[in-house]
Amino acid sequence: MHKLTLRTSLLAAALFALLFVSQPAPARAASKEIIELQTQVQQLMDNVQRIQSTLDTRFGVLQNLAQQTADNATQMSAAVNSLQKQIAAQNEATNGKLDTASGQVQSLNDSVDELKSRINKLEKSIQDMQTQLQNIQNPPPPPAAAPAASGAAPAEGSPAAAPQSASQTPPLAETFQAGVRDLNAARFDVAAGEFQDVIHYYPLDDLAGTAQFYLGEIAYKQNKPSDAVKAYTAMLESFPGNQKAPAALLHKGLALLQLNKKEAGIHELRLLIQRHPTTPEAAQARAKLNGMGVKPTAAH
Repeated sequence: MHKLTLRTSLLAAALFALLFVSQPAPARAASKEIIELQTQVQQLMDNVQRIQSTLDTRFGVLQNLAQQTADNATQMSAAVNSLQKQIAAQNEATNGKLDTASGQVQSLNDSVDELKSRINKLEKSIQDMQTQLQNIQNPPPPPAAAPAASGAAPAEGSPAAAPQSASQTPPLAETFQAGVRDLNAARFDVAAGEFQDVIHYYPLDDLAGTAQFYLGEIAYKQNKPSDAVKAYTAMLESFPGNQKAPAALLHKGLALLQLNKKEAGIHELRLLIQRHPTTPEAAQARAKLNGMGVKPTAAH
């Protein structure tokens, strides 16, 4: 705008000067002053042309600089976009590697837990075998014969008094199912006794792990969170691969929260999400943690 205004003013002055000079002057006015005025007008026009040329040159330079700046900005934007894509790809690859490593570590932890469970069962079997061997090597003394009635000796050939028969081992499946029925009927004390029989007589069977879980459930339903935590812990340590492990982790975490052990409870719920991410119990754990304003996964 400034350039157009200056150009217009200069052209107007030059035109005015030409009109003034072109008017017929009296013969007596053709003097030295008119010639000087014509010379000044010509110089003014030359200056206008030089200014116009200078402005055109500078305007061209400015246009070139503006185009270069626009090109540089376009190249810079493309470079930034490319860099952002590279960073996003690297982050995605890194996250994938972290997820893979986390899964491998979790698989290793599960394997270690399973190995511990097998070692515990093997130790229990060895202890039972040692006890049986000791009983065989050192049998208990035979019971004393009962005295004959009225002081008379038993008749010759009559059988001696038979020792009392040992208590029979309760059947596994029937005892376990009876415990489940009594638990569902809220006969908690009876159910607890039946589950304890399963654990006592069949300590290596997987139903013993489930029975241990139900002992935790009984304590949990009776509002005894401390006893429930102990039962769940025993089950998870001895039977980490049991199908009730997700429920045991969930209820153990909730019981710890009831005991105002917030950090321990959050740890158990996060452990559940990490080890069994697709289970309904993991979904409940996420909802519980989100409701507490806590992230479901620990920050690395």
